[in-house]
Amino acid sequence: MAKKVSITLLPLNQSFEVAKDSQLHDILFSYGVEFPCGGHARCRGCRIRIKEGHLPITDSQKNILDDKELNEGWRLACEGRVQDDLIIELDQWKSDVLSDDSDFQFSPMHGFGVAIDLGTTTLAAQLVNRETGEVLAIETAINPQAKYGSDIMTRIDAASRLVKQNEMQLLIRSKINDMIIDLFHSSNENISRLKRIIIVGNAVMHNIFCGIDVEPMGYHPFEPVSNDLELYTPSELRWDLNEDVTIEFLPGVGSFIGSDILIGVWAKKIIESDGIKVLVDLGTNGEIMVGNKDKFLAASTAAGPAFEGAGISMGMRAATGAISTVMTRNGEIIPKVLGSEKARGICGSGLVDAISAYLDDGSIKADGRFLNGESIMVMDPVVITQKDIRELQLAKGAIATGIRLLLKEFNAEEKDVSEVYLSGAFGNYISKRSARRIGLLNFPQKKITTAGNTALLGAKMALFNKSKINNFYEIREKTTHLDLSMHPDFTDIFAELVNFPIKREMV
Repeated sequence: MAKKVSITLLPLNQSFEVAKDSQLHDILFSYGVEFPCGGHARCRGCRIRIKEGHLPITDSQKNILDDKELNEGWRLACEGRVQDDLIIELDQWKSDVLSDDSDFQFSPMHGFGVAIDLGTTTLAAQLVNRETGEVLAIETAINPQAKYGSDIMTRIDAASRLVKQNEMQLLIRSKINDMIIDLFHSSNENISRLKRIIIVGNAVMHNIFCGIDVEPMGYHPFEPVSNDLELYTPSELRWDLNEDVTIEFLPGVGSFIGSDILIGVWAKKIIESDGIKVLVDLGTNGEIMVGNKDKFLAASTAAGPAFEGAGISMGMRAATGAISTVMTRNGEIIPKVLGSEKARGICGSGLVDAISAYLDDGSIKADGRFLNGESIMVMDPVVITQKDIRELQLAKGAIATGIRLLLKEFNAEEKDVSEVYLSGAFGNYISKRSARRIGLLNFPQKKITTAGNTALLGAKMALFNKSKINNFYEIREKTTHLDLSMHPDFTDIFAELVNFPIKREMV
């Protein structure tokens, strides 16, 4: 029998036994430890602190953690194998996963439906009574694939080079099945009344769930083998549901433009608009669609990770201990920390706010350089470094350039846009003023609408359509994907937009 060792997690005060030589990577993921680089010891995202016991220091950790950190007991969870009893100090994450409570029009139908937004980082599911339109239960969770990496390209690498796609598929199918069961348990409803399940997600999440090889999406032109509608019966997914339940993973457009942004455009009825409208989804990836009743253009950028804290020296998700907003009052910078606890990092919305405030008071210049020094203390011990500012500039510059190029293909400019919808988890929390101040969204604030989780809203609305979703497939047919990296004007426009605006009226 394998020898057991004890692990205690602080401040959770949870203790349990595991087999000796177990990998901490597998044990701690379910307790909130992140593995942004997929557990390859290339970042600091999975730091833990050993309070009692011994966890060996590897060469990789020596390259990433300094001597002071190592002496204080800090280690990388991805590099750890448990040899004896441990007491581990673990920052308790409490992430808000964006759900949706929007009202919508519908025609009553028999039975229940489940709408699922399958995101790269987070999952959200709603149980809906199709006779009344009432949301009966909500379940949210972290995507279990996140232990293979926080961004899409790391996930593709794990699936293809590390041959983990089958394992990742089983993980996500099992997790969604559990969430569906939990929806009915929490609502005390009879699962036999379930009739339809709609799933939306980006192209990589679609392909992994559906068992389509994702390797071609890891290199140019980043096109999936297939991004079409996939239909399943419960038995095909090994889900213990009645066989008359229809399960649909809706199709996307191509490249990284998946059904999540396409259904969002449908939900906001942009196809009914004479004027040009823009939908920007700022999640782990950044997707943009521009269109009206006549045509649509779409593009994707690798901007989301910086907005969600990845690549930022003290970056983290919007969770307990994160600086989430920064206000200015009578010339004083006032940060707000989630959970009313000691600050331990800064999330995307806080970073955008902070840089906006420091641009206003002159501490940061338009080119992104500090007026004095190489960093700024936002709130002890959280600092913003020169590299952090550069990461944000690259991210916001990519989004702003994508919008500008799509509008250029419409023979239009920002002033010609009638409305901008900002969706996704990050998009829901970012200050419109700050987004405009740093040059992320170069539109008047009155034109910017915080739209929430448009992917989940669209999936919920789709539960009420008997056959093909009205207008959804028309939008898909009218959409052209634009490869930003191949556009002849990309470099010039990016060079123009990567810097911060010198000063602008915040209206």
